[in-house]
Amino acid sequence: MIVCDLDETLMNDDGSLSAKNAEAIQAAAAKGVYFVPNSGRSYTSFQNDLETMHLRNQPNQYSISYNGGLILENKDNRPIAINAMPFEVAKTVFEAGAANKKAATHVYTQDKLYIYNPVPEDSAYLKNRGVSFQEMKNADFDQFKDDNIMKVIMALPTMPERKQMRADVEAKVDPKNLAVTYSSDRYVEFNPAGIDKGSASVQLGELLGIKPEEIIAAGDNSNDLPMLKAVGLPVSVANGIDSVKEVAKYITEADNNHDALAEVINKFVL
Repeated sequence: MIVCDLDETLMNDDGSLSAKNAEAIQAAAAKGVYFVPNSGRSYTSFQNDLETMHLRNQPNQYSISYNGGLILENKDNRPIAINAMPFEVAKTVFEAGAANKKAATHVYTQDKLYIYNPVPEDSAYLKNRGVSFQEMKNADFDQFKDDNIMKVIMALPTMPERKQMRADVEAKVDPKNLAVTYSSDRYVEFNPAGIDKGSASVQLGELLGIKPEEIIAAGDNSNDLPMLKAVGLPVSVANGIDSVKEVAKYITEADNNHDALAEVINKFVL
């Protein structure tokens, strides 16, 4: 099984999927190797990419969304595992974000993205990746009390601001109740404790009878670290951050804009 981050790993910087990567994924699937997108994003945003991989709406093919919050079978997007945030935890995280006038605060329910205080640069980044969202006109979080909240994240322009946001949240929520990561050089992300890309990879592997040591994971950023640490063959793309390269057993020669995943699949699978 291959579990793979999307943005800045599989996808080009412009959000597109290269033909070479798509062909390599199809070849791996033809050999019986599962190719599982493992993204912080919603599954709704990468359906067109699954189509290009020939994995959309396929039985016995799987996707992981929301940093491990949701595991789906691609056929009818059927939930296999739902790892949602406790409502009060999610609400407190959201309120810390909403209090920061510079932050765009994203609330991911199981099927939709809502953003409080969207900012133009972040909205453009999302649009490039086919991510649609609904703007929240007010900060009333109770509108979500009947929803599964998968994660709450904030877009902020600099790492010091993202780290300060984490501190603001952890002043109000016991850090033991949170899994916190950074991604895409723009987000600080809050999931429930114990839920991350790695735990979900192992969870799916168990359901499919695949041991962690039989899994390849590819990523580039800190929210990929739990996934890389959980598997037998952790891979960093050439553009990965230093902490990702340190845990990787293989670093691609190519970056995400030059078919890095095709390199991995050709080397280790085909």
